[in-house]
Amino acid sequence: MAIYTKTGDGGTTALFGGQRLSKGDLRIETYGKLDELTSFLGLVISKIKKKEEKILLLTIQKELYEIMAVLAGKPSGLDFLKKSVASMEKRIDKIEFRLPKLTRFILPGGTELSALFHVVRVTCRDAERSLVRFYDTQKNLTPNLLGILSYLNRLSDLFFDMARAHNKKGDALT
Repeated sequence: MAIYTKTGDGGTTALFGGQRLSKGDLRIETYGKLDELTSFLGLVISKIKKKEEKILLLTIQKELYEIMAVLAGKPSGLDFLKKSVASMEKRIDKIEFRLPKLTRFILPGGTELSALFHVVRVTCRDAERSLVRFYDTQKNLTPNLLGILSYLNRLSDLFFDMARAHNKKGDALT
């Protein structure tokens, strides 16, 4: 079976259930930005040595795919969002406990992994901004949509601290 269907040649794509939208629609842009994030995250995962970190990032990738599916119209709850946000906050606290207090802006870069975490951080922020623009077009904000926003906001914070920690030889991640 060929990967191409030719159904998108006119500039539209299908949502879950068959409804077609312009590929320029904010909903499509939003889950496209999340797809971009999962791809960059795959690059980071390929460079990670620690098994625990790899598992965390693979879990995040899978959660992002669930979020994309819901944005594409899959009638499914995102029950994991609150638990994942709480888990990210605990991990952020653990990382920050081992890092020096942040007193100034930092330039992205340093080690390769640190630089890659900065790329996923800004890609996450881009997806978050796209999601906000999409929200602005919605008449009612469902708990799922608001939960996704919290998730992405916390996720970019996690990536920021992981970038900082990987400039410290990863010591803050253990």
